Amino acid sequence: MRDGRAMIAAMEPRLDPQTWRFVLVSPDKAPQLLGAAIGTFREGEGVTAIVPSNLAEELGIEGPDFARITLMVHSDLEGVGLTAAVAGALAEAGIACNMVAAFHHDHAFVPAARGEETMALLRGLSASAA
Repeated sequence: MRDGRAMIAAMEPRLDPQTWRFVLVSPDKAPQLLGAAIGTFREGEGVTAIVPSNLAEELGIEGPDFARITLMVHSDLEGVGLTAAVAGALAEAGIACNMVAAFHHDHAFVPAARGEETMALLRGLSASAA
């Protein structure tokens, strides 16, 4: 689906019960982190992995925990407007948001303590686009 308004109306957000942490991958912890990661990104400074918070904790890696909200609409990677609408609505509410696009779905990572609040906002955004 490519039409922004249609994607927003059909996004069907789902809150993952697992919390996640963005971590830098060090060579000594790479096997554990990369084996459990749901996403990675290579930058000039190193590799970031998104891993279960409990694993990061076990490995002594500190950082904030995030809730993952999957937008169940099958969004096209060339679709326009979904990311902007979600990030804009959350910014207005003062909620930090890290968006990750994958082949089938978009995923919003928000502070874990604000997961339910984010779900309510996204449901409202979706209803207003319908």
